[in-house]
Amino acid sequence: MFGYTISGLRVASDLALPGLIEAAVAAQPPEVTIARGEVPEGLPGAGQDGLNWHMADGRFLLRIPGIIRMELTGGTAITYQTESGTPPQDAAIFVSGSGFGLLMHQRGRCVLHASAVAVAGKAMLFCGASGAGKSTLAAALAQAGHPLLADDQCGLSGLEAGTVTVHPDGRAMKLWRQAIDRLALEARSGAPVRGALEKFYVQPQESSGEALPLGAIYVLQEARAPDLLGGGNGIAIQRLNLADAAQQVRAHAYRPAMVKRLDQGGLYLQAAAAACARTSGVYLLRRPLAFDRMDEVIAALTGHWQEAAG
Repeated sequence: MFGYTISGLRVASDLALPGLIEAAVAAQPPEVTIARGEVPEGLPGAGQDGLNWHMADGRFLLRIPGIIRMELTGGTAITYQTESGTPPQDAAIFVSGSGFGLLMHQRGRCVLHASAVAVAGKAMLFCGASGAGKSTLAAALAQAGHPLLADDQCGLSGLEAGTVTVHPDGRAMKLWRQAIDRLALEARSGAPVRGALEKFYVQPQESSGEALPLGAIYVLQEARAPDLLGGGNGIAIQRLNLADAAQQVRAHAYRPAMVKRLDQGGLYLQAAAAACARTSGVYLLRRPLAFDRMDEVIAALTGHWQEAAG
């Protein structure tokens, strides 16, 4: 049995979950268990259904066709069954990713599709769709001396008190080969995330294992050709008002369709309101998606943080 801390929760798993924070299993009772078992192909009496999921009475069934089926129960357990001879190690990324992200929704927790680094004792989050460069930017910032807090998935707590705490989600990043090569991280590169996939676990230069108060949320956007006209470098950091911040925070929930299905929109409004009122704020970060411009992006962020600390 393996033990992990994921988004501040104690987890016991019979499946090794690479890249996460290991913890002693017997130290305290687990809050979440992950175990292999029989998983049905459907849920009788399911109140809501999608293409590859079913939901009924505190149970959630998720299928990644040809790879794995998972049943999530009450926000406390994930039962998984692999399909088509998929090796368990190739299915692990879906358990710790989609499976745990949805389980957090079951627990009524706010979960953002974001990576995070620690800056002066606060968590700086970078949201974006897959391919937006969240992990690559976090890796570059970790090289620049800002410890990695989370990669791809950020769990938030404390919203009911009007505060926001960001929980660490792992020690390893998941980076494509191109990013590893361009950031010179080969020496820190480990096993592939899945089989022959050219995406690998990478140990960051520094990492943080403690929960931190939210410092700011940045929504990543790519600078297009018009942004570079007039001699500008295409890098801009724009603070959002509450209405726009709420829209962006909800849009970058981990599995935003589930926010609507579970009627949790108010939770993400709370997160945006707390971020706007109690932290530096919610921003759009527009920058060129080019490795040779990364130092400029980091310099812009560093200047922004120094100005905010003021």
